[in-house]
Amino acid sequence: MRRINSVYGRVEILKRVLEKPTKQSHAFSASRSFSTEGAYGGGGESQQNSSRVKIFDRDLKRVHRDRAAWLSRNKNDTFVDAVAENLLDRLEDCKKTFPSALCLGGSLGAVQRLLRGRGGIEKLIMMDTSHDMIKSCRDAQDDNSIETSYLVGDEEFLPIKESSVDLIISSLGLHWTNDLPGSMIQCKLALKPDGLFLAAILGGETLKELRIACTLAHMEREGGISPRLSPLAQVRDAGNLLTRAGFSLPGVDVDEYVVKYKSALDLIEHLRAMGETNALLQRNKAKFSIFLSRIFSVLTTIYDSMFATEDGTIPATFQVIYMTGWKEHSSHPQAKRRGSATVSFTDIHKQFGGQS
Repeated sequence: MRRINSVYGRVEILKRVLEKPTKQSHAFSASRSFSTEGAYGGGGESQQNSSRVKIFDRDLKRVHRDRAAWLSRNKNDTFVDAVAENLLDRLEDCKKTFPSALCLGGSLGAVQRLLRGRGGIEKLIMMDTSHDMIKSCRDAQDDNSIETSYLVGDEEFLPIKESSVDLIISSLGLHWTNDLPGSMIQCKLALKPDGLFLAAILGGETLKELRIACTLAHMEREGGISPRLSPLAQVRDAGNLLTRAGFSLPGVDVDEYVVKYKSALDLIEHLRAMGETNALLQRNKAKFSIFLSRIFSVLTTIYDSMFATEDGTIPATFQVIYMTGWKEHSSHPQAKRRGSATVSFTDIHKQFGGQS
C-alpha cells in the first residue's frame, strides 16, 4: 500500500492548530450551548445575491431521501431523535395551542413519533420531496388521535395556501434548499397570524473533522481539493434569515452534538441513512466506489491520527442551529417610541448602583 508519510507533516501542524481533544464517555453527547433572542439583523444585500445561485442538486437530494427512507426504516437514530426532541420541546414553553401544523422534510419520522400530543395539534400535514419517505412515515404512523395528511412537495415551492396553518416544523431539512431565505418567507406567508415557525438546520461547524481529513486526503492523492461536503449556514446568519423573512420575536439557539463511530466508514453510512450525503451541483461526479478506492484509505488514516479517542472510536461534530419565529400579531410586545422613557439611566444608577 502506498505510503502517505508526506501528509504527516501537515497532519501534525493541523493537529496542534485545529484539534480540540475532548473526553467522551458516551457514544452521543451535546456540548457548548449558545443562545440569543432577537440579536440579529441586516446582511440582506449579500444574501440576496447568493440566494439566486443554485448550489444543490435537488433531484439528487430527492434520490438521497428515497434511499434514506429504506435505510432508516424501522430504526431509531439517537442523534436525529435528540434534535427533534429539543425542537419539539419548545412547544411546551408556549401557552397557546396550534390546531393545524405542517412538518417539512428532514427527520419527518422522528418528529411524527416524538410529537406525543405537544402543541395541541389536531391536523398535521407531513411533506417531503421523497415519495418513499412519505410512504415510510405513513406506514409508521401509530397515533390516530391526530388527523394526518401526507404530501409530496418541495420546500423551495411550498404548495400551501397563505395563512392556512398555525405551526410549521422543519427538523434537519431546510439547509438543503438553494434559496433558504425564500423558503422561510414562504413559510411565514403560510402561517396564520400569531403562527409559530420552528426549524433546526445543520450549522457551519458540522463535520469539521471530516472536512479536514477530506481536504488532506485529496491534496495527497489528487494534488487538489474536490468539494465533498456542502456549505452550511453560520450562527450569525440564522438571526438575519429570520429577520429578513419578516418573523417577529426571532430566537436562535445553537447546540453541538458529538457522535462517536467505530470507523470513518460507519460515519459515512450514518450520513447516507440520514440523507445527508453530498448533493452539490459542482461536486466530483465520480462514483462512490472510485472515491473509496482512491481516497478513502488515506482519509481514514488521517482521521484516526488526528481525531481518534483513547477507546479507538472517532468523533464527529454536528452543529445544530435552532430557529424560532412568529408571524406578526397585535398581541406581540412592541417597542416603545424613541424618547418616550420617563426614567433616566442616571436615576436608575443612583437607586440601584450602590447595591452592586
